[in-house]
Amino acid sequence: MKLLSLAATAAIFAQSVSAHYWFDVTVYNGQASGAWQYIRKPNRTLYNPTKLSTNPAGDILDNAIIDVGPDSRCNKNAAVANAVLTVTAGTQLTARLAPNEDFEHPGPSYVYMSRAPSDNVKAYDGSGDWFKIFQEGVCNSGGDFTNNAWCAWRKTTLTATIPKDTPNGEYLVRFEHIGIHRSHVNQPEHYMSCVQVKVTGGGTGNPGPLVKFPGVYKPSDAYANFSVYNGHKAVPWSGPAVWTGGGSSSSTAGPQPTQGPETPGNCAALYGQCGGSGWAGAKCCSQGTCKATNEWYSQCL
Repeated sequence: MKLLSLAATAAIFAQSVSAHYWFDVTVYNGQASGAWQYIRKPNRTLYNPTKLSTNPAGDILDNAIIDVGPDSRCNKNAAVANAVLTVTAGTQLTARLAPNEDFEHPGPSYVYMSRAPSDNVKAYDGSGDWFKIFQEGVCNSGGDFTNNAWCAWRKTTLTATIPKDTPNGEYLVRFEHIGIHRSHVNQPEHYMSCVQVKVTGGGTGNPGPLVKFPGVYKPSDAYANFSVYNGHKAVPWSGPAVWTGGGSSSSTAGPQPTQGPETPGNCAALYGQCGGSGWAGAKCCSQGTCKATNEWYSQCL
């Protein structure tokens, strides 16, 4: 078994003690909200991450667990926010970190939505179905895989577009960043918050694939057994394919028409998505080879 270098070990320790963060503000149409105006506030030390149940007991902070129980939805004992933000389908919604905080861990970001029963999001605990509307991982293929190769590195916001076909109604929008700097010891760190929104101007789309929290993350998953050290590797995506609108990608597809070979100009870039269940984009690579990470995601490597 290879030992990490002293420099890598020092980097892990530094990141572990100095880089925790939390979302507390939304930005919509250029207007920033008040802290916790639309975001549910957890009842815990705000900067502490949520971890897997298999972690050592002393390493699970505030008894918040990502793979068992309701903590995985909107964070530990997240209280219902006072207000609901009205958003228009097809527009962008941003969640911003608290002042003086930024994403100082390597790892992917995700945004999910879940419609509230009876369109009453203030009465909804997030126990229903969720669909993914956004994910991002590596943006700088020439960067350091332990830090600035990742899209979110040192940023203070996470932004997603509400798909234009999203049906009107009230939803929870779950923003999440996962620090995978300790995934090599099965200790990824999840930082997430839920925004309460009312979608207007939407369509008749059928969002999917659908998942539940808990259920998306398991200790045996690739992302939880992954090292960002010793160079670039395939991003270990979690969860279903991204829903961008239209019909649910979880439905059974009929026979597809025969197509000619795809040209490099129509293919995914290096580290881009090139396949997976429900994926409707490019299925070839302009650089590298398309390799499956899981049933939901294939990537150009």
